[in-house]
Amino acid sequence: MEKIIIFDTTLRDGEQSPGASLNGNEKLEIARQLAVLGVDVIEAGFPVSSQGDFEAVKMVAKNIRGPVICGLARSLKKDIDAAYNSVKHAHRPRIHVFLATSKIHMKYKLKKAEDEILRLAVWAVKYARRKCGDIEFSPEDASRTEKEFLYKVIEAVIEAGATTVNIPDTVGYATPFEFGELIKGIKEFVPNIEKCVISVHCHNDLGLAVSNSLSAVLNGARQVECTINGLGERAGNASLEEIVMALRTRKDIFSGVRAGVNTKELCKTSRLVSKLTGLNVQANKAIVGSNAFAHESGIHQDGVLKERITYEIMRPEDVGFGETRLVLGKHSGRHAFKERLKKLGFAIKEDEIDKAFSRFKKLADKKKEIFDEDLETIIDEELTMVPEKYRLFHFYIASGDQVKPAANIKLKVDNKILESRSNGDGPVDACYKAIDKITGARGRLMDYQIRSVTSGKDALGEVSIKVASKGKCVSGRGASTDIIEASIKAYLNAMNRLSYAAKHLNGL
Repeated sequence: MEKIIIFDTTLRDGEQSPGASLNGNEKLEIARQLAVLGVDVIEAGFPVSSQGDFEAVKMVAKNIRGPVICGLARSLKKDIDAAYNSVKHAHRPRIHVFLATSKIHMKYKLKKAEDEILRLAVWAVKYARRKCGDIEFSPEDASRTEKEFLYKVIEAVIEAGATTVNIPDTVGYATPFEFGELIKGIKEFVPNIEKCVISVHCHNDLGLAVSNSLSAVLNGARQVECTINGLGERAGNASLEEIVMALRTRKDIFSGVRAGVNTKELCKTSRLVSKLTGLNVQANKAIVGSNAFAHESGIHQDGVLKERITYEIMRPEDVGFGETRLVLGKHSGRHAFKERLKKLGFAIKEDEIDKAFSRFKKLADKKKEIFDEDLETIIDEELTMVPEKYRLFHFYIASGDQVKPAANIKLKVDNKILESRSNGDGPVDACYKAIDKITGARGRLMDYQIRSVTSGKDALGEVSIKVASKGKCVSGRGASTDIIEASIKAYLNAMNRLSYAAKHLNGL
């Protein structure tokens, strides 16, 4: 099998994403992880752009072993000198020289004719080759360059000593079919093309960077330039993790090639780059997004539980994701609910599942995701052995900094709806006094604690209290996304425990 060289340009093109600037130590940390990941080439920066970037590239070259360390340079003497002086300490250095070849760039940016561009490209490669044995040349904006001229430039730079020729789709203009045809044409019409590696560097302006890169591979490209999380100018570059996993997952299509990347390090690398650049990975990002291996739909969850490959074409552990995550929410089904309870250690009878599942669905309508702590609270409340003599039917509170707190409470007591109203020092106190009027048991609050059971603005709040009445002290607990409702449930839980204890003490 032929190896696809993975050329990572996160530290160069990726860093050009607005807001993604990295200092030398951060570049070195990412470079170390890229070496662990197993990329073949690390483009560490654009050394002539600043003294800081020069020093950062030099630091990477001195400290990283394994991958080729590459520096970018325009076809200018000062650029090539800076690139060489920054990477010369590497065990395997490379200079990457580029020059625009499209009519648009030649006319408006460089203001040079074709013969000048050809001469300058040849000069740059020869000059760089005198300093370093590994030279890559990129005809910038190749996908919009006239083919005959592109073939002529490629042939000339190979003759001048280029060992890799990179074909950039600089502005993400190409489509997969035409980009594949471009690579095919280069192989067919450049007579000395077998003397170098064909590389591709695709941008994602039309969302086609990965597709274009893979099309190029099918047509003979053997190096792919890409970045972690698809970072890069404007809409970014081809995503390294997507390229690698496409090659691995679709071996039926890419049967003759392989990438030597340790895929189990993909998620770790993605998170490191995200942390250091400050650019978050979108939740639905392929391979490394938080939802990449998450399922909420009941139909999908049922299928995955029965046979993973029904809805997952990759194993999450193969990319270092961990495990499949069945997100419990309003779309989840009974199968996933039961499996999660089993995983949490709850052995629940079938006739009890309906009650717990109904409570779960009600909570799921109030909050986006149900966490394990939510389920534990549901089970504790719904399947308790203490009978519910008092059950909340409705509550209404009025409160404010210039309003005396008042509560209107309706309880279901022995199949009857009883109602009471009371004022208090606060909304919780008003609710408790109204409940006391209905139950006839004046509970004395000994302790009141509130905590967030889960995370987020819609977190489930849990209230734990201790209530004393007639010489007995019991605890109560209630949970809800509404903290007043949780407080009422906790108090009623305590009242039910007091009522239950009183009956048993009397032998009833």
